Amino acid sequence: MSAANRIPDDVKKIHLIAVCGTGMGALACMLKDLGYTVTGSDANVYPPMSTFLAEKGITVFKGFDAQHLAYGPDLVVVGNAVRRENPEAAATTEKGLNFCSMPQALNHFVAAGKKALLVTGTHGKTTTSSMLAWILFTAGLDPSFMIGGILLDFDGNYRLGKGDYVVLEGDEYDTAYFDKQSKFLHFNPHVAILTSVEFDHADIFNDLAHVKQTFDRFIGKFSKENHLIAYDCDKNIDDLLADKDVLICRYGQQPDSSWRISKSSVTPPWNCFEVWHDGQMFGSFRIKLPGAHNRLNALAAAAAARQIGISSDVIAKAFETYSGVKRRQEVRGIKNGVTVIDDFAHHPTAVRETIRAVRPFYPHGRLIAVFEPRTNTSMRDVFQEEYARVFDGADVVCIRKPPLLEKIPENCRFSSEKLVGDLQKQGIDASYFQDTDAIIDFAGSSAKAGDVVLVMSNGGFDNIHERLLERL
Repeated sequence: MSAANRIPDDVKKIHLIAVCGTGMGALACMLKDLGYTVTGSDANVYPPMSTFLAEKGITVFKGFDAQHLAYGPDLVVVGNAVRRENPEAAATTEKGLNFCSMPQALNHFVAAGKKALLVTGTHGKTTTSSMLAWILFTAGLDPSFMIGGILLDFDGNYRLGKGDYVVLEGDEYDTAYFDKQSKFLHFNPHVAILTSVEFDHADIFNDLAHVKQTFDRFIGKFSKENHLIAYDCDKNIDDLLADKDVLICRYGQQPDSSWRISKSSVTPPWNCFEVWHDGQMFGSFRIKLPGAHNRLNALAAAAAARQIGISSDVIAKAFETYSGVKRRQEVRGIKNGVTVIDDFAHHPTAVRETIRAVRPFYPHGRLIAVFEPRTNTSMRDVFQEEYARVFDGADVVCIRKPPLLEKIPENCRFSSEKLVGDLQKQGIDASYFQDTDAIIDFAGSSAKAGDVVLVMSNGGFDNIHERLLERL
């Protein structure tokens, strides 16, 4: 008996394989809130996600076992980290159970009947989509959303609203073992934002051309019903849009762009900027997030909000009250005058822009940049040379040995030692560290009042933030 990759009409019981991921956990909670009986399983079940799911009344099994499906779910949602050989995935097929991917489920149960506002691109998706969701909420539009980070204003990464709009972060990562296309290809956006196109996810994409091919397929699906808001200073985006007959407006700083930032200034804690739309002043805005890249994220969100009729006054109010996203320039604490900041940056562009963003907000002390290469891409040597060009805004640089290097073939591994050597040749005060304990010892003893320790990693980094604050 074979299973069907479909969602039946009479679903009541749903099981999620690999439920403890950020996206899958949010989906499980949304399904529970919608009234379905929900169970899940994962290899690693631990707080805070395990606690969060338990509080929702969702039964979570530790480990993967065919017996977890014995109760007969009507639908199995398969996470993208699940392999075909997974005992529950295999049992799904053997039992002939209906199954689908996370974006298929999100489309069917949450986005159906709503107008999707989809944020795509290599950088800035989480911040831009969270800003947009907060604008819609401030406007009283009662939005739904699912975003790849914890929004501080909602203390969560999802919301089920009764309004007409759903805000989605459009991930270009692959969908599932049975569907290798990018997740964002499952959605038909009313408005889409394209922030940037660069090579990333070296475990999924072969090269930049492969990445562009995927975004080209995404834009190629658009009809006259779709509206695209695209960044204006990205050659790869220019290439993608050259032959497209779709509704496009550009945003950024080019004089002929529909949306552009004309003036900007930094007056901590505010990041201020003026926006012009089609040659006319649209409004003056300020946000508490640092950096030129966050001004552009805000500009994209404002353009999308205006596209659905939200006024500049409401957008301004939303920006001023927007609290941000966990792990995006998040101040984790201040101890003895030393500020510890947590950021998700891992791609070279993100590292450079994050350092540039933080520097003006803390002009009187040193910026100590701590970087952990942890992603499947950053642990490979594809960006070895690029990383050597992005730390020049820091006063001190601490580079950790990649913690999961054994996952990468030996002949294409990233070298933290080489990066440190290349930085030192430029006169940058850089050091290599075998483990997190050594970094805590170094930063804990050398940081002085007024300094900022900027920690950049896409992982938990051995709880370095709290441990460093304790040491300080």
